[in-house]
Amino acid sequence: MALQFSDSVRNQMLDAIETATGTSAVLKVFTGTAPANVGTADSGTLLINATLPSDWMAAASGGTKAKSGTWEDLSADGGTASTPGYFRIYATGGATCHLQGTAGIGSGDMQFNGTITAGQSVTVTSFTLTAPGV
Repeated sequence: MALQFSDSVRNQMLDAIETATGTSAVLKVFTGTAPANVGTADSGTLLINATLPSDWMAAASGGTKAKSGTWEDLSADGGTASTPGYFRIYATGGATCHLQGTAGIGSGDMQFNGTITAGQSVTVTSFTLTAPGV
């Protein structure tokens, strides 16, 4: 049997992610496939490098935690009509990666509404974390 957790425990797990990462978390989005783990160096072309809102995630509820506020980069980095492949969320200052996952146009762990071109304004349309152990 797989481990199971109450919603209270699952919510606390998720809220701890935002606490550990800090109030000035940095979002970076790249082309290509995510590295093997969060300790591995970035790969691909950097498309977005933005500081997230101070309270970047809503309080966890029912074992899920959704983005809070507007996640945007008013002037995207490199690429001409590039497709996002993966994202990373770093602690304040952008040095320590705490979270990574897939990114895509209408799909993936983090979703965008179209390709990303250097200089354009880009907004994350969807991002939700779900705790394991239901």
